[in-house]
Amino acid sequence: MNVQELMTSHVKTCTPENNLAEVAGILFENDCGALPVVDELGKLLGMITDRDVCIAVGTNHRPAGELRVASLSTSACYFCRPEQGVVSALETMIKGRVRRLPVVGNDGTVRGILSLNDIILYAVEVTSRSKDGLNSAHVLLTLKAICQHRDALQRREEMRQAA
Repeated sequence: MNVQELMTSHVKTCTPENNLAEVAGILFENDCGALPVVDELGKLLGMITDRDVCIAVGTNHRPAGELRVASLSTSACYFCRPEQGVVSALETMIKGRVRRLPVVGNDGTVRGILSLNDIILYAVEVTSRSKDGLNSAHVLLTLKAICQHRDALQRREEMRQAA
């Protein structure tokens, strides 16, 4: 099974110029936890999550309407392609420790988003396999890798490398 068969196609996005109050509104109105950040041509620049918004507002001591998406330092942005296999996309989620991947076309534009929710709703019982080999064990292993807590030293090192 390919990513394009499971992805959400109609994805809301934001730009670096959006403020965090606008982002929070988009997230709330669309019942989602992350938005691709795109340029004026729709090309992927990064991702922003509801957690990013909360931490930025809580640590900057300024109203969300005064903070721009561009002011947040973003780490590497993981993504997948529409034609990529779902098991391969899960491996990317594990590598990036992310629950959602923007789906990007060859031209760099956002075509959709693939979330663990999309995959969980599809995954078959662990004892049976779909024709592409995807099963609930893949999902469970991905969740385990993403959910593992990092210790404070590892988080500090990751922040230092991102700066």
